[in-house]
Amino acid sequence: MEGPKTLNVDGTLALMAKGYGWLPGLMRHSGGAPVHMRLLGHRAIALHGPDAVRFFYDETHIRRRSALPGPVLDRLFGRSPVHTPDGRVDTAPSAPALLEDEAAMSEVGRYAADEWDTARGAWARRAEIELFTESSVVITRAVCAWAGVPLPDDEVARGTAHDLVAMVDGFATPGPRHWRARGARAREEKRLGLLIEQARDDDGATVPGAAPAGYPLRAVALHRDEQGELLDTRTAAVELLDIIRPTVAVAWYVTFAAHALHRWPRHRKLLREDPAYAGVFARELRRFYPFVPFVGGLAATDLWWRGEEIPEDSLVLLDVYGLHHDPALWPRPYAFDPSRFLGRTWNADALIPPGGVDAAHGHSAGEDITLALLGTLSSRLAALDYGVPLQDLTIPLNRLPTRPRSGFVVDPSPLADVTRTARPEPRRPSSG
Repeated sequence: MEGPKTLNVDGTLALMAKGYGWLPGLMRHSGGAPVHMRLLGHRAIALHGPDAVRFFYDETHIRRRSALPGPVLDRLFGRSPVHTPDGRVDTAPSAPALLEDEAAMSEVGRYAADEWDTARGAWARRAEIELFTESSVVITRAVCAWAGVPLPDDEVARGTAHDLVAMVDGFATPGPRHWRARGARAREEKRLGLLIEQARDDDGATVPGAAPAGYPLRAVALHRDEQGELLDTRTAAVELLDIIRPTVAVAWYVTFAAHALHRWPRHRKLLREDPAYAGVFARELRRFYPFVPFVGGLAATDLWWRGEEIPEDSLVLLDVYGLHHDPALWPRPYAFDPSRFLGRTWNADALIPPGGVDAAHGHSAGEDITLALLGTLSSRLAALDYGVPLQDLTIPLNRLPTRPRSGFVVDPSPLADVTRTARPEPRRPSSG
């Protein structure tokens, strides 16, 4: 086994060129040992393995909210975390509190199922649909209905879905996608800010068309900090957007589900016949397909990891894609096999949620809702008869985040020839 490595050049250009393969390649060359480098001009160290997961998500070790440069923070998280006098983040009733509630998860899943069923009727009258786009609209409609955010017509719903996708699609990406993401966040924060202000008028009367008391829009709009003050409008808008935005990432996984059902159609029958199979199918989608390449944070103080010094404020990267395809943790890691989660024990630290782990709860605040939504929509996708016309279904590993190039186009009409499919040559996602 080789020891720790140090890169003598900034790794930013290599990351942009190699995408998901960049960090796993470095970790292979180091034999799994930490790799010192510079990224975006910042001193950094990369870690790999289940022990590194536990180390990384210990909040006394790593600060995550302020880990990325300003433009990336603006794009992904906004810039108005709510701080208490001692410097802790005072989380308004946002994703951790609202999305972990079992009743909330059930409600979001019910809304998603209803929206899918409604959309399915409209799809049947169209010659083709792009599944990625249409699933993003379904998910946006569902989460906004649950949150009490009105979407008065199809144009607004599609515009909101387009903005939410742009925010996720612009992650860690320079150039046009970066600026589209910033513009999308600005538009949605402005719109949600107006809804927050309306919800506070007339002693908190409900926004016309929105949900009544107890729903996230009103919960955030009327939340008061430790001094008894309402959040300023932009901060409240950021908090509300941070509830809604992450769920649209499920659109990537719905598209991956279609890819998996196309490549390995035997899973369609299992999803149709066994409702419990949706859960393990969703977990394997998360493990097998590429979404988050790594997560990052800043060292909260001077640290040591396996004999390697990590100075305070160093950028710490945790390898996600490499961990999910590590043969020491996952036998046959490039085989799509949901049964690996059936009746077997597996290391929970070897499967990192898209949004990372909430150390206080031992899992991601949004992981349960992601799996619930994905399981619901995967089952409905399996029940849908459709044709798959010829198209480019490769998954490029140098694009972050990636998805099938075509967005997965299907013919959803009742008379679709389900045997007229474009079967790509079998290949790993990593060969995209």
